[in-house]
This record gives sequence, structure tokens and C-alpha cells, in this order.
Amino acid sequence: MSSSVQRKRIRKSPEARRAEIVDTAAAVALAEGLECLTLRRIAEELAVRPGLISHYFPSVEDLVAEAFGTAAGAELEVLLPAGAVGDASTPPGDAPTPTGRLARFFARTSGEAYDAISRLWINARHLSRYRPLLRDRVAEQEAAWRGRLEDVIREGAECGEFRTEDPYVTAIQILVVLDGLGAHANTEDRGRPEAVTRMAVTTAERELGLPRGALTDGA
Repeated sequence: MSSSVQRKRIRKSPEARRAEIVDTAAAVALAEGLECLTLRRIAEELAVRPGLISHYFPSVEDLVAEAFGTAAGAELEVLLPAGAVGDASTPPGDAPTPTGRLARFFARTSGEAYDAISRLWINARHLSRYRPLLRDRVAEQEAAWRGRLEDVIREGAECGEFRTEDPYVTAIQILVVLDGLGAHANTEDRGRPEAVTRMAVTTAERELGLPRGALTDGA
């Protein structure tokens, strides 16, 4: 009598399967670009039939938009986590200050991981000219990033840490400089003068009425 026990095949829920497809597509997009996303490619990555992918995403354009949104949204949660200031679940005195949040934000906007998301943004903005679904998702993510940064700046202004007449405008100014620097993610950036590499920080410190180094020293 055989002692082996036949294992039951675990069937994933539709929600779990869809999330797996999107996460895989987002990883491929970050590593290789949105143009590399095809239903067949993702099916190969997951070792499933292409028909399974098309069941959840009848059009590859839907998958491209979803993959970008997922990758960009996940990066935002790393750079500026939601609810870090004023979160009721955070013990009193443990919540990071707006200045601390911005300092950590800028500290994380460098290195290979940030270069990868910068390349994805470049890629998405270029392709969005021809792909309406992707264009809508790019606009949605731009608004999310702008809103999250504006919230931190506004809270800092309200508690007296920052001085700015318009948190919305200041958020846009900072993001424009970051985007400008990120546009060079595909090129060699070693040897850039410090004045160039810290342009976004310099802009933030100037526009928020902070002394030089306030967003870098001790970050």
C-alpha cells in the first residue's frame, strides 16, 4: 500500500490570481519596460496559459495601465507613506515630523531602485501619447504623488515647520525638479556637481523657508 498522499491543488481566488498577474506585469515593466508587456509574456512568467491572462485582461492595454499604476503607487508608499503624520495608530511622540518625512523622501530619491521607477515614468509618459488608458493612469498617479507631497507640506506649514504661501505650488516645483533629474536615469550620472544632484532638496529648502541642510543632515 502506497504511503504517498496525493496533494490537493490549491485554486487561487480570482482576486489573488488577478493581483498575481498585475504584480508580475509591474515587475517586468520595471525591469524591461512597458513595451515588453504582452499577455503571452506574463503567461510564461507565471507558467500558465495565455488564455488565463486574457480572462482577466482581455486587452494588453488594460494590463499595461494597471501594471504602471501598481508600480508607481507602490513606489509612492515607499517614498511618502500615507498617514505617517497624524495617524491615530501611532503612539504620541513617535510620529515623524513633516521635516523628517521630507528628509526621508529625498534620501530615498536616489539609487538604482529610484532610477528604475524614473525610467518607468519616462517610458509611461512617452507611450501615453498613443495609449489613452495609460494616459489616464499616468494622470491619476501624478495627482496622487502631487497630493501626497502637498499634504506633508501643508501640515508642516500649519504646525510652523515650513513657510510657504501655497503648498500646492511648492509641491509642483519640487516634483518638476525631481522629474527633470529623473529624466537622466537612462544616462550616466556619475561626476555630477553636488549643486546639481541636490537641486530638488535645495528647491524644497528654499521654498519652505528652511536652512541649508535641514532636509539632508541626519536624514
